[in-house]
Amino acid sequence: MSQKVPQHEFWKPSHSPWLVTFSVLLTTFMQVLDTSVANVSLPHIAGGLSASTHEVSWVLTSYLVAGAIMLAASGWLSVFIGRKRYMAISVALFTVSSIFCGMAQSLPQLIFARILQGLAGGGLQPLAQAILLESFPQEKRGSAMAAYGLGIVVAPIIGPILGGWITDNYSWRWIFYINVPIGILGLILQDMFLEDPPYLKRDRSVKVDYTGLVLMIIGLGAFQLVIDKGQEVGWLEDAWIRFGTLLFALALPAFAWWELRRSHPLMNLRLLKNRNLAMGTAMSAVLGAVLMGSTALLPIFMQQLLRYPAFQSGMAMMPRGIGSLLAMLTISKLVSKLGNRLMMIFGFLGIAITLIVFSGLNLGIARSNIMAPLFFNGLMMGFIFVPLTTLTMANLRQADIQQASGIFALLRNIGASVGISIMFTMQARMAQVHQTALAANISPYGEQFLEWSSRVGKIISSPMAIYGLAYKSVMAQAVLLSFMDCFRWLAYAAIISAPFVLFFKGSRHIKSQAEMSATEQ
Repeated sequence: MSQKVPQHEFWKPSHSPWLVTFSVLLTTFMQVLDTSVANVSLPHIAGGLSASTHEVSWVLTSYLVAGAIMLAASGWLSVFIGRKRYMAISVALFTVSSIFCGMAQSLPQLIFARILQGLAGGGLQPLAQAILLESFPQEKRGSAMAAYGLGIVVAPIIGPILGGWITDNYSWRWIFYINVPIGILGLILQDMFLEDPPYLKRDRSVKVDYTGLVLMIIGLGAFQLVIDKGQEVGWLEDAWIRFGTLLFALALPAFAWWELRRSHPLMNLRLLKNRNLAMGTAMSAVLGAVLMGSTALLPIFMQQLLRYPAFQSGMAMMPRGIGSLLAMLTISKLVSKLGNRLMMIFGFLGIAITLIVFSGLNLGIARSNIMAPLFFNGLMMGFIFVPLTTLTMANLRQADIQQASGIFALLRNIGASVGISIMFTMQARMAQVHQTALAANISPYGEQFLEWSSRVGKIISSPMAIYGLAYKSVMAQAVLLSFMDCFRWLAYAAIISAPFVLFFKGSRHIKSQAEMSATEQ
């Protein structure tokens, strides 16, 4: 097994921690950016590849699920081939698969390339988080997580702006090609500044947990298939959906049972005995669902109903990024005064307020009425991320941080994928429900319809055209109401999460590095 260093000897990298931070965050930012850069381009991708908007949502979810699968294997791969080498392979494969995404000529080709992207980039988040946490002493980890948060929180929000500008001015294919120069620069800088810590020396005697890996792939893959395709085929009315439901209902519990029995598991689920880590991973899943669910819905709403071009819809999302950036710059001082738990409660409730505002949208809304709540939403996202990550990892040994980071990021990816899938599914389902309800209230003999048709008849003489216009209006209102429902449900998820923050151990109950070392000895 790999040689370990005593925990009381804090390992420091040879180069400045901030040089390490920049080299790592460059490629992490690129990888996280790709979770959202395609959001505003989905209608264009769908049109270019002859697919529906719902079908093309697989471009987002396939990437997230593939990344989630690799999150679990990142700890083993870091030991087996070395962390620095594993990161180099991941960045190189991510760069190459980005080229494949841009060259795709059909939706299956693009989904396959996105899966490769996810497999390549899945390990980058826990690698980056572990490297930063290990490169800084415990008293400076808040600053390290604030820097890391710039990539994790801001990148998915900048993505729609960049994706919209590229799509309108060039082609959606260039949202993937831009990864190539960034990936090459990242490889050069990481070769210069990264190094493997002594307790993670390369060890080829470590065996991969193939059974656990297969169970996790089957479970997560089947689960994603069910929530993505269920709406299209009538859920349990379809044989494949019933089969997929059975698969994930059996595979995921079997995975947990198998991993808990292994002495060297693929994913060390025993770490979840730590209360802060268990709570943190659950909150990470909810935060991922709320963040990515709303980030995916808003550009579609603005393009489909408000008729914004891709770039304008991306620009309307920009205040969210500014809010997150401002939060990252001020969070350290606020946490020292208010405490981690209070900041997280304030953040979740603040997010809920902004989503409730969005649940009151209308077709005549001004862009400023979208941008102002988005700024506050981004601010609240930033207020949650740093305290959540700091509290989640605070009571762990240095050598356990990478495995814990993998679990934490895995749940965030799964939550994001589930959030996107459920929101797209429920938006489509509720649009049908509202259309039926609204159409039932339209009668050619109704007083309101007669009054409306008489006004329209002064402009349009054809009765069929009048009925067509009425149907179009009903469709638009039904879709609007479905978006309002989705934002309302996301708000409820944020509200429900807030009280659970109290289950975290506060900073006064967190052991210092010296106390943990004494306990281990």
